[in-house]
Amino acid sequence: MKEIYNLSYDELVDYVKDRGYKAYKAKQIYNWLYKKRVIDFSNMTDISKDLIDHLKTEFYIENLELADRHISSDGTQKFLFKLKDDNLIETVLMVFDYGMSACISTQVGCNMGCKFCASGILKKERDLTSGEILGQVVWLQRYLDKDDKRLSNLVVMGTGEPFDNYDNLMKALKTINDPLGIEIGARHISISTCGIAPMIERFAKENVQYNLAISLHASNDELRSKLMPINKAYPLKDLFSALKIYSKDNNRRLTLEYLLLDGINNDVKNADELAKLLKGMNAYINLIPYNTVEEKDFKSCSDRKALEFYDLLKKRGVAVTLRQRKGDDINAACGQLRAKTIKEKNEIYKFK
Repeated sequence: MKEIYNLSYDELVDYVKDRGYKAYKAKQIYNWLYKKRVIDFSNMTDISKDLIDHLKTEFYIENLELADRHISSDGTQKFLFKLKDDNLIETVLMVFDYGMSACISTQVGCNMGCKFCASGILKKERDLTSGEILGQVVWLQRYLDKDDKRLSNLVVMGTGEPFDNYDNLMKALKTINDPLGIEIGARHISISTCGIAPMIERFAKENVQYNLAISLHASNDELRSKLMPINKAYPLKDLFSALKIYSKDNNRRLTLEYLLLDGINNDVKNADELAKLLKGMNAYINLIPYNTVEEKDFKSCSDRKALEFYDLLKKRGVAVTLRQRKGDDINAACGQLRAKTIKEKNEIYKFK
């Protein structure tokens, strides 16, 4: 059986037409899936029994199995989901003044190898399907429905490199953005990539209004290559060349994500280099307090040091923001809960 969330609206139209039904039936099914968010085809009360039988025979509705949930004192919630093949993925729900924001994953594990990141502790098992990416958002919205709340923002910044699973991601986002689907506005959707330059250039040609965020985290090639192996394939010169193509084609402001790693990337030299890199660009630096990962040696700098680095950038004319800390007490960094769960499971098996 196939997962129905994997079908785009156009594919669903083709499906019902191929079986002799009017195209509007696809719109009705879509409404049940993404507006009413049913998990059983039998609940689609305005769909004929014979079409329901077709759907039941060929498809299932993805309803992710909740394996674990942690709730932070700041309201952040981290969910660990089990997939049909027993793999685990993480999704995070965050509360901000402007509303509810979700952070979703695109892969089971990650092969990018960023030295500070928990996602890469366990290597990539596989890509998520478009339905599994979309299913995280549907599950969270169904969860929020109980309190009459809405997801207002989405960041594709969880486990995995989004542009390493490009086609499935773009297909899922189309339904998430679609007024007939989940209906999260394009400008409220952000995709974060570690910097695969050719894929950034491909994304530039999509002519979509999603926000693009780059995991920068270093101000020069030597440091970035130590922190992020992707920089050896696409050094800063190539990365910024692709970003300038994106900016020219889309006239969209870029976000450059910058983890604050104490004593590593937050001194005057780094501020000078960042100011030089960003000169003339429609971009800003988003400083991010680091969520400490047990298996890594990196430490987050203090709030005072974070503000000092923020001031260094401001004085150099760099547009900069400082992200609010979220989920420190529940290991909210990407991949931490999954890695911890699998590690504990392996320890249990080891001693059986």
